[in-house]
Amino acid sequence: MIVRTPPMGWNSWNTFGWNINEELIKTTADAMVENGLLDAGYQYLVIDDCWAERVRDKNHRLVPSREKFPNGMKAVADYVHSKGLKFGMYSCSGTLTCAGFPSSYEYEFIDAETFASWGVDYLKYDYCFKPQHEEGHLLYKRMGMALANCGRDILFSACSWGADETHKWIKTTGAHMWRSTGDISDNWNSIKSLYEKQAELQPFNGKGCFNDMDMLVVGMGGKGNVALGGCTVEEYRTHFSIWAFFNSPLIIGCDVREMKPETIHILTNKDIIAINQDPAQRQPFMANGLHGNSVWCKELEGGDLAVGMFNMTDNNQIPYFIFSDIGLNRSAGRALEITDLWTGQKLGVFRDQYRARLIGPHESIVLRCKLVKE
Repeated sequence: MIVRTPPMGWNSWNTFGWNINEELIKTTADAMVENGLLDAGYQYLVIDDCWAERVRDKNHRLVPSREKFPNGMKAVADYVHSKGLKFGMYSCSGTLTCAGFPSSYEYEFIDAETFASWGVDYLKYDYCFKPQHEEGHLLYKRMGMALANCGRDILFSACSWGADETHKWIKTTGAHMWRSTGDISDNWNSIKSLYEKQAELQPFNGKGCFNDMDMLVVGMGGKGNVALGGCTVEEYRTHFSIWAFFNSPLIIGCDVREMKPETIHILTNKDIIAINQDPAQRQPFMANGLHGNSVWCKELEGGDLAVGMFNMTDNNQIPYFIFSDIGLNRSAGRALEITDLWTGQKLGVFRDQYRARLIGPHESIVLRCKLVKE
């Protein structure tokens, strides 16, 4: 299975945690189609932890909770597929899942075959309760081999939180995406903390094995399983802009059945999503990190540039960048025709440098820049 752009979808954990069931998954699938998320590119619907019975069956196979999923997981997968979506599930590389349910340690090949028989398209694979004598890279390699030989294309989402120097070995495991951080919470400090870990990890991102900055909290509004204060609309917009710009998978965590218009506006902005899903998948680089500025640049397929200006400070900022600092010296004879992707406004043609408008604390600007001859 080849994954050329960051996966997009929805996961149950951020909002619902333990409180999942068949009806929730079906109504979420309905909502993902009805509110335009599927059309925007969000194709995976993923059930996280807490879906199983506490004991395997006599054949050592995982058993879905009879109370939560009375018709079994194949029926749930069939319903999700009937909506044009892909179906994802959760397991763990340790002796138990993070919530204490049966995990896949030493049952990797049995579980991969079980997931395939249910119609699973995506497996999130966590890192809790890892035996001390086991090396993490071997646990992920084993599940990678199991999935590759299960008879079905299943996207392998490795969730080892960046522990044990994940970035150095994850591409050897067959994983298609890998968590580079600890868990996100629904507040600005958490978003900022995860962002600050990314600069040194960019060389390890790329096609086929994407750096996962964790699931989105856009639209949670301080409600749900990882809610710790919530964020403003501007903070959610900056959060989404950063995740999109850094080529992170975009996995929604809010209750998509009850989204406010501003949440839909953020999550379905086609121009920001296009930056995330750009076919080139080139690494971003910092264009200006001085005096509180956090300006990043990324070359896109076809020759355009994306520029992300993220005010991570608690003060007003006027972000700017000098064209020579992104390799576009005056001698090149080129200027930049710049469009603001959140407002849709064409800002004009600029030479030598671009100085943005004043932006408030935690706000951001994302630009698409076209090179034009002077």
